Parts: sequence; structure tokens; C-alpha cells
Amino acid sequence: MATKVVMEALSPTMEEGRLVKWNKNEGDAVKSGESLAEVETDKAIMELVARGDGVLRKRLINEGDTAPVGQLIAVIGAADENIDALAGGGAAAPQAPAAAQEVEPGAAEQLPQEGAAPASPAPPAQERPRDARTSVPDDAAQSQGEASTPPQERDRTGAERTSTGSQGATLAIGSSEPGDRVRSSPLARKLASERGVELGTVQGSGPGGRIVKKDIEEAATRPKGAPAPAAAQGAPAPVAARRISAEGDYQDIPLTQIRKTIARRLAESIGPVPTFYLTAELDVERVAEMRDSMIELGAEYKVSFNDIVLKAVATALQQHPEVNAHWLGDKMRYFNRVHIGMAVAVEDGLITPVIFDADTKGLADISRESRELAKRARDRKLKPDEYTGATFSVSNLGMFGIEHFTAIINPPEAAILAVGGVEERVVAVDGAPAVRKRMNVTLSCDHRVIDGATGAKFLQTLRRLIENPLMLVY
Repeated sequence: MATKVVMEALSPTMEEGRLVKWNKNEGDAVKSGESLAEVETDKAIMELVARGDGVLRKRLINEGDTAPVGQLIAVIGAADENIDALAGGGAAAPQAPAAAQEVEPGAAEQLPQEGAAPASPAPPAQERPRDARTSVPDDAAQSQGEASTPPQERDRTGAERTSTGSQGATLAIGSSEPGDRVRSSPLARKLASERGVELGTVQGSGPGGRIVKKDIEEAATRPKGAPAPAAAQGAPAPVAARRISAEGDYQDIPLTQIRKTIARRLAESIGPVPTFYLTAELDVERVAEMRDSMIELGAEYKVSFNDIVLKAVATALQQHPEVNAHWLGDKMRYFNRVHIGMAVAVEDGLITPVIFDADTKGLADISRESRELAKRARDRKLKPDEYTGATFSVSNLGMFGIEHFTAIINPPEAAILAVGGVEERVVAVDGAPAVRKRMNVTLSCDHRVIDGATGAKFLQTLRRLIENPLMLVY
């Protein structure tokens, strides 16, 4: 009996997917569990696997095409089986439930076939086991104010977000600075790794000099040591952050799945949510002293300002569950466990990995998880349960020299904290002027859940913890 291959919801928020690459051609033998295609979801590049044995009889969409969740995209059957009724119809199947099972990086679940049990939905955040782990930002942006450190060191600050970010979040500063990496598509990076091609030696032909699949295939066929094509010789190296071509009056760039999700989530937050903002200036002189002392003990004790902020926020939320909350329309949900969401900038947008039970973890654990999550996020290898389930979010733009900003709440969360840069300022200390390290933070609050006094008390506790950081290692 023929097996339908449909576009599956490979992430909890996925509504459609873009087929990046077919891994099987029509007529190829297929076994259950084998990778059929690579699909770009709103969060990552994942593999679509076969649910039946046979031959890939028909591919119904092409590489680069987008299909809604549940749409029939291919048919697997016996070599002599008549599949005209399926291949000719192409009617969309009912929308598949969001993929809830753990998906190995590079392995995806496909919509269950007829008679197969559907995947169970992802457990809500408060039902996760206490030891649930998220891989954390790899070299998440290093502490604010470390402009003199090399990019590979600055990359350690823990993922951060921008107020323009969506998913209600903010742009993560988890990625290195624009000029620190070659701009390339996820598929191009994967092909380069498989074929031993050094990205730094390839001249991109995509928008803004981006390296695409075709460039890697051409580079792989060139003899080693051979110069790049003449068109590339003498051309300036493309600026990684540059997305717009200089040719013509304008350039239209189709939306990626992640950018579509960002736009949708932004509209869901900024309009309907009645938001107010509370700003405080914190003295971080002691935080800087503690961090310097930890660095002197050895590399294994090195943490960023952002790691310390995450730990302080998690501790404060444990004391203020009324801020660690979600708005659910007909009710408010207050969490006893603290799951901190932090955004990481990826090539086409941002993603928000989560540090689960952050209030129970030490600084070393938070630092390690934040680095790991940032790396996996930039490689687009996060599993769905690693970027869902946050109870509160933190956004940090400090490494960009931003003093103060307001972040957009990520529904259904009730609040998000925006963290500015660490700067030396002249302030009054015991009645005399002194130079102290200071940092601005702004709490964005959903007024349906959090009142002004409630948010202010949370910031008071956060101030006490950050200005007396030894309380975080008690």
C-alpha cells in the first residue's frame, strides 16, 4: 500500500515548511527511517524521514518550494503500484500535530501514516522533569564592555535579544560580530563540511555575497590550489552582515520561515498586550570585581556579565512568582519553576533557547549551558523542546554599546527584561563623586498580569542580588 509523505509540523509553532533539498530521487529505493528531504522550519533545518518502505514514486514539490503543514509532498509505493489517485490529487491532509518528540539534530519526525499513532504534544513547561537540559548558547556574547577582547572571546556572553526581535523576544547577541564569519546558507555549510570545502576560500554568488549550494558544488569540483573563477578574483570580500545587493534600484528577498514567524509573533505581542516599562540603573562594580576574581582562578571559572544577570534574574523570579507568569486568556498561570528564555541571533533572524530550572543551577552550569545553546542555535540544531517552555525572558544588547532599550514581551509570557551595557559613570558615593560601573535594565510588563508595584518589587530584589553578587553563590 502506498505511503503518503506530507509536510509535518517539525516545531510547535511551524505552520509551513520550505523544502531545501530532496535527499532521494524518484525511483530510489526507500526504507522507513531514511532521510527523504531537508526542510527549513521556522526554527531550524531538519530532516524529513520516510514512514514506509518501497520506492519514491513521485515528488510533488520542488526544492525551494514552501508547503503548509499537512500537505502531500511525495508518495512512496511499490515499483508497480498505481499511485495516480494519490499523486494526481495532492489534497492537503489534516494539519499534523506539532512535533513533540525529541528530534535528533538532523533527524525529523514525519506526519504519522494512516494507522500510526500521532506524536504526543510537548509537555508544558511546568511538567518538565527537573533535570531537563537545553543545550545552551555556544559562545554566547561575552560580557558587555569587553570590546577589546577577541571575537571568539566576546562570543561568550549568553544569548541576547533585541526589542525588534519577534517571538516576542529580542535579538540575541549570541552570534559573533558581522565580520567574524563567512555568510553562507545552512545547506551550503552542510555541503562544505561533507565535501571538505573551506568556506573562507569560496566566493559567494548569492545576495550580498552569500555562499549558496551552487558555489560549494563548483568549489568541490575545482582542483586543490586552483584559483577561484575570474569573476571572483580581485573582488572585495563580502561583508557578512550585508544583505542588500548594490545592483539595480532595489532587491526583493523572499521571507524565510524564521522571518515569517518573527513577523507574526511581533504582531501578536506589540498590539494586543497592554505593556508598561520600569527602568532601573544598577551598580555592577562588585559584579565586575567578582568576575575578575573568578577569571584569576582559571578558565573553568570564567563567566560573563550576562551569565551573572541570568542567575540573578532566576533567583529573583523564585522569590517573585507573580512575575514568573503567563497570560492564558481566561486565566493567569504562575510558575513555581524558573525557565529562562534567551534569544540567539541566527543567519535569518533569531531563536530563543531556554535554560530550564535556572534558579537551581550554579553560575558555572548557566555559563556552560548558555555557550552550548548559542552554538546549537547558530548551527540550527536545537530540538523543539530546547526552545519552548520559557516562563520569562532576558534580552541583552550591552555588547553593542546600547545603554537602554525596551524589549517586546514574548506571549504568553508576562514580562521580559532588557539589559543594557556596562559603562563607567561618575556617580555620588557617600556624598563624593566617584567612577563606578553601572548598567541599565528595563522590565517590560503585561499589565493584565503584573501591576506597577509588583514589577518594582521584583526590580528591587534584582538590584539587591546584582549589587551584592555573593548572594548568588550562597
